[in-house]
Amino acid sequence: MASIEIHSSRSVAHDQTIGGGGSCACGGHDEELPELDVQTIPHAVRHAAIFGAIESLRPGAAMVISATHDPVPLLTQLSAKHGAAFHTRYLDEGPERWRILIRNAA
Repeated sequence: MASIEIHSSRSVAHDQTIGGGGSCACGGHDEELPELDVQTIPHAVRHAAIFGAIESLRPGAAMVISATHDPVPLLTQLSAKHGAAFHTRYLDEGPERWRILIRNAA
């Protein structure tokens, strides 16, 4: 089991995490490309949750979103909001599942 460290403040925890190795303190690290099945996210917050995941990608990092329909509206919003900051590429184009690779191009 992983140990839990309690810091005196958020800034101390941040300084020790970032300055001490450049990774988060959650204890988990993705070795594979993360895939987000967007159908598991409640519709009322779906686009906000997807954008949160996409916008958290470090420069050069990527993820896959998976949906039961072609997410053209989402990709249009991504382009309008971020321009060319994220590259997208279809991995699968239906008819049952669409999978799109999204990479932070910064």
